[in-house]
Amino acid sequence: MSGGAGAGGGARPAAAGARGAPGARGAREPSAARPPLAAEAVRWSAGGALVVDGVSLALRAGETLGLLGPNGSGKSSLLRLLAGLRRPDGGAVALDGRELRALRRGEVARRVAVVEQQAATEVDLTVEQVVRLGRIPHRGAWTGDPAGDERAVERALLETGVAALRARRWRTLSGGERQRVQIARALAQEPRELLLDEPTNHLDVRHQLDLLALVRRLPLTTVVALHDLNLAALFCDRLIVLRAGRVAAAGAPADVLTPAVIAAVYEVDAEVSPDGAGPGRPAIRFRAPAAQPPAERSGHASR
Repeated sequence: MSGGAGAGGGARPAAAGARGAPGARGAREPSAARPPLAAEAVRWSAGGALVVDGVSLALRAGETLGLLGPNGSGKSSLLRLLAGLRRPDGGAVALDGRELRALRRGEVARRVAVVEQQAATEVDLTVEQVVRLGRIPHRGAWTGDPAGDERAVERALLETGVAALRARRWRTLSGGERQRVQIARALAQEPRELLLDEPTNHLDVRHQLDLLALVRRLPLTTVVALHDLNLAALFCDRLIVLRAGRVAAAGAPADVLTPAVIAAVYEVDAEVSPDGAGPGRPAIRFRAPAAQPPAERSGHASR
């Protein structure tokens, strides 16, 4: 299944944790020590091309950090670097100040859970069996905790609302159900950090909102890569916008989602209502490009 603009600043919007706000939840108190997960000037290349180019960020305990950017901007690659699934060519990723490269893979897996864009299995598993896969990092060669496994799996099924699906086969699930089951599998790992890569892809509007509200309620430190700017404004405490592998903007949604940033990164014009979705949570409306004359659209000049 450019050049490292830091993302440590930007206060959490007042509405983010307020009762009744979208996705309200009780976040952990931020650690006074090192950030739970951080990257320092990380670089990674593929096929001779620089994909992630000197990105730095520092997560705050309990926050939801959104990764934005057009296709090919490096969001998925950065998530895999943060998860330790790829080793950076330069710079470092650290958990509580300890570099990932110095930690055992099992130690990282017990701490950080990843939900990728596409999840498939060649074996026709049930929902409960998929969720139990999240317990693998906790199994030793000679020891285990069956009772602890049962508690973690049951809690994950209940928290994600898929307990009633436990006997269903994976292949029979809808896209939204599969995403919830994958989050349940990740929660069964009992992580402290949760990384999600485009979790709302292929979901309808209602299921996008339901899924991100679920993510917001979880008492975890979360990084979520998204395409939809309005969803990011509604559910994320801070945002990092990537362009060609570099940080183009970072901070609170109201500071990041401006017409100037959107135009520079996405090459489209947009109108932004600063408090359209609530205090500090802008709403974005894209302007349609000016219509071209038929002759210009077809590539032929008028005679």
